[in-house]
Amino acid sequence: PTLSLAEWRETRDALHDYARVLGYFRRELMPPQKHWWHITLSVSGRGLTTAPIPAGPGAIEITLSPVHHCVDIVSSDGGARSVKLTGQSASDLGAAIGHELSSFGVAIAAPAATFETVAHEYDAAAATQFWSALVAVDLVFKEFKGTLREESGPVHVFPHHFDLSLNWFSGRRVPGTDPADADSADEQMNFGFVTGDSSINDAYFYATAYPTPEGLTEAGLPDGAYWHAEAFTGALMPYAHIAASSDGRSRLLEFMSMAQRAGSSLMR
Repeated sequence: PTLSLAEWRETRDALHDYARVLGYFRRELMPPQKHWWHITLSVSGRGLTTAPIPAGPGAIEITLSPVHHCVDIVSSDGGARSVKLTGQSASDLGAAIGHELSSFGVAIAAPAATFETVAHEYDAAAATQFWSALVAVDLVFKEFKGTLREESGPVHVFPHHFDLSLNWFSGRRVPGTDPADADSADEQMNFGFVTGDSSINDAYFYATAYPTPEGLTEAGLPDGAYWHAEAFTGALMPYAHIAASSDGRSRLLEFMSMAQRAGSSLMR
């Protein structure tokens, strides 16, 4: 589907805020993981999910569903609760989830300033259309992950920027960094999908390298992609080019593969 941000910005902002709410509860309950992977959400068949997270002697799972337009909360002992999505503020959704969690014996009270208090216009059709795109992109990212020989992270959504992303690691350490600091010590590339942000108005795919090797922005990219060097340095492919293609899957795989080969080669 097309994802012109001007046509669904209010709904996108609502989903972004709601994803942050789920990320907050996951962070509060999950043991810390490197690269902040304990705050991320995963794409499931039903929606964006926290996956099972610790809750007393068992587990709970919280899922944001842009198809059924609700947040579902289920527990490993068979309990289930649901909160409808109506465009309510993130603050109101957080309070409702917190209330439902208390019925499972999970007491988490978010500070008043944790979530946005602004309500949104929520277009159910736009939310479902976004979900259709995200599921397709997630599957291609997982296919790309399977081609990588070295260590790679999970394909998941970071709530703070609302981007689906995947990390690839060269296996080398960045000189001059603390080896114990996983966020800054690991040489890596990041591949992602964003619905649009303050630097680029519409949806796009990106590939960045850390640290950025000399000559990276001179490497070749497939048709439609280009090197971006304004808010960050990385390879960009507009989502619209992929959506308009007769074989978007192959074009997206080509973009990520060419960027990864360029980064990997220059890092060495």
